[in-house]
Amino acid sequence: MHIMKEAMLYEKLAEGKVRCNLCAHRCVISDGKKGICQVRENRGGTLYTLVYGHTIIQHVDPVEKKPLFHFYPGSTAYSIATSGCNFRCHWCQNWDISQIVHDRRFIIGEEASTEQVVAAAQKADCRSIAYTYTEPTIFFEYAYDTARLWLEVTTLVIPGINDGDGELKDTANFVAEELGVDTPWHISRFFPDYKMTDVPPTPIETLDRAREIGLEAGLRYVYVGNVPGEANTVCHKCGQILIRRLGYRILENRVQPNGRCPNCDMPVAGVGMG
Repeated sequence: MHIMKEAMLYEKLAEGKVRCNLCAHRCVISDGKKGICQVRENRGGTLYTLVYGHTIIQHVDPVEKKPLFHFYPGSTAYSIATSGCNFRCHWCQNWDISQIVHDRRFIIGEEASTEQVVAAAQKADCRSIAYTYTEPTIFFEYAYDTARLWLEVTTLVIPGINDGDGELKDTANFVAEELGVDTPWHISRFFPDYKMTDVPPTPIETLDRAREIGLEAGLRYVYVGNVPGEANTVCHKCGQILIRRLGYRILENRVQPNGRCPNCDMPVAGVGMG
């Protein structure tokens, strides 16, 4: 049974039609019809993705097979794909996956939630997840939601540009409300460089204030970066230092193997934290 999920990046038009803005085809789709990819369908004036959480393949590959030669060399990538494609390349090397919707007129695959994909990648000791075999644009929502489970946000705080309390509060609130309070927020110090050599480095006091703003917005993990000293991960419930860092070097990691705080057993957000 396919998961019905409203598509992203589309607009509603007159007469119940929609325009999909996901790829360059910009398909205008009538009610009851699908786009060129055959996996995005207009139902009653709402565009749905038909392949969300429905993988046609899950496989562990050498990262070099992607091919990536400068990304965790020697590691493995957890490769996933759904059926369908927005191209019809005559030379396709994975036509039995990408063209099955066009040739046989049906969608096949195995149900797998985003959490299950991440868990399977962790269990297989993969350093990355690859969206591959077909054009991954067609399962954008699925890839997007999977990628968000890794997601960390960095804001370079520049004096006179985005260091005001109002803008910092807007950024912190966006991270908390749109991405979730478990999303780590890194506040990075600016140093004069390139075409902004006349701007001074960000004062430490500004970064500390930005961190307080992030915590007040409800964010559980806020870090000040590009400064000397420790940058520790702290349990948001009991305040216990979980990971002690000096620069980019880990001095101590007290997170339990199950990803929880050893003091209060609160889960610690992230991938492979234990």
